[in-house]
Amino acid sequence: MHLASRTVRRAVAAATLALLATAVGCAPQPEAKSSATAPGSAAASCVKGKQATKTPGKLTIATDEPAYEPWFKDDKPANGKGFESAVAYAVAEQLGYGKDKVVWQSVPFNKAFAPGVKTFDFDINQVSISTERKKAVDFSSGYYDVRQAVIALKGGKAAEAKSIADLRGLKLGAQVGTTSLDYITDVVKPKQDPAVYAKNDQAKSALKNGQVDAVVTDLPTAFYITSAEVTNAKIVGQFENQGGTPEQFGLVLDKGSALTPCVSGAVDALRKDGTLARLDQRWLSDAVGAPVLK
Repeated sequence: MHLASRTVRRAVAAATLALLATAVGCAPQPEAKSSATAPGSAAASCVKGKQATKTPGKLTIATDEPAYEPWFKDDKPANGKGFESAVAYAVAEQLGYGKDKVVWQSVPFNKAFAPGVKTFDFDINQVSISTERKKAVDFSSGYYDVRQAVIALKGGKAAEAKSIADLRGLKLGAQVGTTSLDYITDVVKPKQDPAVYAKNDQAKSALKNGQVDAVVTDLPTAFYITSAEVTNAKIVGQFENQGGTPEQFGLVLDKGSALTPCVSGAVDALRKDGTLARLDQRWLSDAVGAPVLK
């Protein structure tokens, strides 16, 4: 009797489990969320005006001080004038932040792409995208294709240089941490160490005072310097892009920032709809025509 009872109980339990399994298997199940809309995904974090910014509802943009022309105008990044100021506001608009929601912050050039947590959402300051810098920070898609140029005083030793070889025996200078300095050391390979300056203003003063024979800057800056700041200087020439790919300026973000795909998407949209080209034409249209140094 005892054995039969146990056998019955086991049969009932097995039947009950089978029924429960069937019920669970037939019950409506919640739909799995797609990766495109799951919390933390690029699509979810790029909702206009609701991204994970440093200050909720605001977009903090950084650049150096002073802010030079033609990238900014009157040393006032917030006025929307100058190529990079205009690009910054266009990106902000794409992200869903109007001009009244943008907060500007001063950050030195070198500090913008140094390792460490950033106080800004993105930095815009003629920072060239490079593999080395990508180890410490994120970059957006490139917003400007740039070349480097050589500036010298008219009548000076560097003024008549026609080739890279003609520059090798000269004293050259550039701002610290820049691609301009890289071009001196890696492309020109001068016989004497280049002069290195914390700011472009110091490099310009050194050129004026004859402490260097020539300085290297990006091409639009070179055109501005020679037309408005050191008018007795000339652009000797520009360098070809190295490695077959154009050098590009990119917006700088925290390493691994959730904003990176959003900001890159904004830059890509501005390139696609012609906004970047129009801003280039408006603010940088004079930066053409310098001979190429080979």
